[in-house]
Amino acid sequence: MKAYSRQQLALRNGQDKPEIWVAYQGIIYDVSNSRLWKNGKHYEHWAGQDLTDELPDAPHTEEVFQKFTPIGQLIK
Repeated sequence: MKAYSRQQLALRNGQDKPEIWVAYQGIIYDVSNSRLWKNGKHYEHWAGQDLTDELPDAPHTEEVFQKFTPIGQLIK
């Protein structure tokens, strides 16, 4: 899997580039086709970020990421 920096992830926020990506536990997922991530926002969460620390407050589990294609690894 290709590795991406936090800066590269940040550009996939639904505003700067056509791709909409989020990261969770070091894996970057493409959420571009999700109606819930249109314009790079999902409730109070913004695309282009690592959402690992935010998941405990979500009304769903990490299994939600199984719906999305993993496209890379986040460089620490």
